[in-house]
Amino acid sequence: MKNSPQIILGIDPGTIVMGYGLIAVDKNSISLVEMGVLQLAKHKDHAERLELIFRKMESLIKTHKPASVAIEAPFYGKNVQSMLKLGRAQGVAIAASMMHGLAAVEYAPKKIKQSITGRGGATKEQVWQMLQHTLKFQEDVRFMDATDAVAVALCHHYQSKYDDLKGDSNVKVPAKKKKMSWETFIASNPDRLK
Repeated sequence: MKNSPQIILGIDPGTIVMGYGLIAVDKNSISLVEMGVLQLAKHKDHAERLELIFRKMESLIKTHKPASVAIEAPFYGKNVQSMLKLGRAQGVAIAASMMHGLAAVEYAPKKIKQSITGRGGATKEQVWQMLQHTLKFQEDVRFMDATDAVAVALCHHYQSKYDDLKGDSNVKVPAKKKKMSWETFIASNPDRLK
């Protein structure tokens, strides 16, 4: 019996725009399943926005049956009200995941960028270009929130793969280095240049 691909749902939480992205992992093959955004700006009531986020999460989980959910952790800014609203959006997405028996793993924006491009300070455009190359899609994305969500899902896949390697006593995992050049990153990750 053939194993079906593992689906990973990535979420870029927001109360104005929530990005989502789903990837399918089948052995060494990774493909884009779906990506998009939930537009919430026209809904003025914050509670209504949170309900819509919950409903979208439920719909994505029921439709695609992901094995795991990964969420971008909030970026800490100076506007406390914005941070509170973003935290609520993230909490609702986590709650929806948990209602379906899925733990939601958080990743910091810098960790996601480093995982995808090899540089924690990469721009959104550099992340998008690497995603296009890795997942072989041509679409021109109107909203970076969608590609950010795909990056979260791909980061989760890479991190899970790395964690599996760390648990294998036959595999020597290199010690963490402070800085890695682009050439070193490519040499260490040849599977990303197919």
